[in-house]
Amino acid sequence: MVNDIDTTLAALADPTRRQVVELLRERPRRAGELASAAAISSPAMSRHLRVLRASGLVEVEEEPADFDARLRVYRLRPEPFVALQAWLDQVQAFWTDQLGAFKAHVERTQKGETNETH
Repeated sequence: MVNDIDTTLAALADPTRRQVVELLRERPRRAGELASAAAISSPAMSRHLRVLRASGLVEVEEEPADFDARLRVYRLRPEPFVALQAWLDQVQAFWTDQLGAFKAHVERTQKGETNETH
C-alpha cells in the first residue's frame, strides 16, 4: 500500500497533473480538451496522461477496436484516491491522538500549578 501511495503522491506532485485531476472530477474528457484547458501542447498533455495512467489515477474509457486513439476519453479511477484518503485518515488520527495527549498533559500541568499556588 505504501508503494501505491508513493506512486499516487509522485503523480500528483506536478501542478499540471493536479489540474487534470480537477478537470476530470467534473466529467470525463478527451486529451485535446484537457490540453486546451491546461494551456499546454498535446504532446505535453500526453506525457502527463501517461504518468497519470501508469499511476492508476486515470483510465481510458472503453473504446472499439477501430477507434481513433486521438479521441480517447479519460476519466478518474476512484481506487487510488480511496487508498490515499485512508492513509490520510490514519495520519490525521495519529495527530488527533497526539494533540489530545498534549492537551491532557497541559491540563494536568495547569492543575498541578494551581494546586501548588493555594
